[in-house]
Amino acid sequence: MELIYSLVDFIMHIDKHLVDIVNDYQTWTYLILFLIIFAETGLVVTPFLPGDSLLFAAGAILAKPETELNIFVLWGLLLVAAFVGDWVNYHVGQYIGPKAFSGKYKLLKREYLEKTERFYDKYGGKTIIYARFVPIVRTFAPFVAGVGSMSYRKFASYNVIGAVAWVTGFLFIGYFFGGLPVIKDNFTIVVFVIIGLSLLPPIIEVLREKFSKKTA
Repeated sequence: MELIYSLVDFIMHIDKHLVDIVNDYQTWTYLILFLIIFAETGLVVTPFLPGDSLLFAAGAILAKPETELNIFVLWGLLLVAAFVGDWVNYHVGQYIGPKAFSGKYKLLKREYLEKTERFYDKYGGKTIIYARFVPIVRTFAPFVAGVGSMSYRKFASYNVIGAVAWVTGFLFIGYFFGGLPVIKDNFTIVVFVIIGLSLLPPIIEVLREKFSKKTA
């Protein structure tokens, strides 16, 4: 319970915690943020780690004149973390295969595999790009792509596009706009808005599916 509270507190006050990390660890901050982004995208057991809000907050903090870290160095490192994370997740899914959804693991239900594969059938490889902007889904999408029938060559191209769009978008939006007084003074609210907007697409999809079943 204490771990959950600490995680929620870290996400809700991520700007303050990142400032502490930068002040305490200086250049090691690059590695810490790299590992968080890698784990959030590459390890199917850590979908709860911050992604969008972390990138936004990191960009906002690096925009401060007193911060000695370089935004372009961080950008390059986080691009690698996001790409390698999905790459590892894909190959783990490919290695484990459909048996991962046999019911042994509570988080990995067969219905997740079937629903995600239908999503792939509908949107194709672009699913990898769309998933980047949806918390939790971005952790499961590459794993399911590896379990399913998507070739690595096709997956890799969408992985690159998704990583560049996601990291560049949130990091530099934070860098250029995170310092505005209205955002800086209401950062927790901004974090809630980012999370809410990220969760909106899957919520709409669930409601649409339920509504279509009732009218069928």
